[in-house]
Order: sequence, then C-alpha cells, then structure tokens
Amino acid sequence: MSEVNFEQKGIVFNIQKFSVNDGPGIRTVVFFKGCPLRCKWCSNPESQLPKVQPFWDRQKCEDCRHCLAICPQHAISVEINHIHIHPSLCNACGLCVAECPQKALELQGQEMTVTEVMEVVMQDKVFYEESGGGITLSGGEMLMQPDFALELLKAAHEMGLHTCCETTGYAAAERFEKVMEHVDYILFDLKHWDAKKHQQGTGVSNELPIKNMKATFAKGKTVLPRIPVIPGFNDSLDDAAQLAKLLKAIGVERCQLLPFHQFGENKYDLLDQEYDYHDTPSLHREDLEDYLHVMIGEGIEAFL
Repeated sequence: MSEVNFEQKGIVFNIQKFSVNDGPGIRTVVFFKGCPLRCKWCSNPESQLPKVQPFWDRQKCEDCRHCLAICPQHAISVEINHIHIHPSLCNACGLCVAECPQKALELQGQEMTVTEVMEVVMQDKVFYEESGGGITLSGGEMLMQPDFALELLKAAHEMGLHTCCETTGYAAAERFEKVMEHVDYILFDLKHWDAKKHQQGTGVSNELPIKNMKATFAKGKTVLPRIPVIPGFNDSLDDAAQLAKLLKAIGVERCQLLPFHQFGENKYDLLDQEYDYHDTPSLHREDLEDYLHVMIGEGIEAFL
C-alpha cells in the first residue's frame, strides 16, 4: 500500500518538460510558487508570492476599466492609464481574468494535487529511462511548501523516478533535512560569500543557506552548488576568489556558474513590479573566463 498522500495540494506556476539544464538527463521541472528571498535579479518574479496572482499585459489592455468595476475585493486601481493590482487585497478569484474583453489579464499559478502533477510528469517516463533523467522541483523555493514537496518526491521514488531539486537552502534545518532525505541530486544556489552583501541583494542573510549546505555535504549527498554571477553584486574577481574559498571550506570541489540573463525582464512589467536590472546587459561565456580561471586557481572545478 502506498505511503504517499496523493491528495496533498500545492501551488505550481509552471511544469516544464524536456529540460536538460536542471539536473542529469531529460527532466520535467515543477515550479513552486513562494520564495523567502527577494533577489533583485530574479528571473521568475511570479514565483515569489506563495499564492495565485494575475498578470496584466498593458499591450493588450484597451483601458476599459471593467476590471476595476467588477473586482469584489477592490484590489485594482488605475494611475495614468496604468492598471495596479494590489497583492495584499487580491484573492485571485479570477473574475477580472474571466471578464476582461481583451484577455489582458491572466492568472499565474494554480493549485494542484500530487496526483495531478505526477500525471503530467509520468507522460515522459520513457525519456527519463533513456537519459537518466527524472523530476526536478524548482521555484520559487520548494521548501516554502514542504508537505507538497515531500509527497511529490515520495511519489516520484515510488514510481521509479530519479529526483532532483533546485534550492536556495533558506529553511530551518529540520525542514531542510526532512525534505532533502528524498532528493537524489541537489542543485544548491549560492548567491554571495558576504552576509551583508547577501542581505542587500536577496533580502536575507547567507548564514542559514551556508549552514544547510555544510550539513548536506557532511551527509554525503550529491550536491552541485550553482552561482548566479550578477553584475555589480558578485561579479568581481575578488568575489570569485572569496566564493571559491567558502566552497573549499565547506568541502566542495566543483560548482557551476550561471551568467546573468534578461529572460524574465518583461515579467516585472506584467506584475507591476520594479526591476533594478532594466537595461543591464546579459553576461556571456566569454565575460566569465577570468572569473572561471580565478575559481579554478583556488582549487574549485568551476564550469559554465
């Protein structure tokens, strides 16, 4: 008899098939809503709030203001022909989305059961078997929905799938260990070596993630630290050296560098949110060659 609670519910904002960048082999990535960090460069800002929320597309909007008139929560306002949807008031009832004549509003995120998620994931089981892939839980931060994450991981193992996750590591040690026990391969984001700078860029200190990373390596889990290299935040050669020294102290031998990109820039407009990195050029492989060599010189097998 299964020990999995297949009726456990969670909020997901995307399920991406045929991913080859989120763990070994071909994978299906389940993106959770909700994150304790507020990284200023976040490429998935729709993942931050742990609830369903609407996107507003100004290019489709004809300023009819019907959404203002029908919103039962009075969560929508307008200023200089710009629609504002206030997250603290919106309960994601979906009435504005259903009633918008130009389809300028769209809900991001949906509540799903473990059964519903696994039905999608298992559609590609043959590709996992051929490539050594499986399921990856990402976000947001899956540890914001620990019960849902745990049951999904247990269900995946019960169905013979390899499990992987991408995590910030920002969670209480007990919660972190309980969930990671069921993860085969951990992609562990490391934002900065300095606690104060980490706080400035993400809204939280790096002390808890570093503590959890150390504990994870001590347990012998398969972990790949990944460093998003962000202009003006952690992109100096001194940052490269200091990050390498931190990884060495933890016991890490290799890590992956993730060059800053602008794939999520448009989402900030859709969410009516400020974005600090508008017009900041993306980084490319050639931009990080010196950074890479510094880390390698410090004894870390860094790669892009």
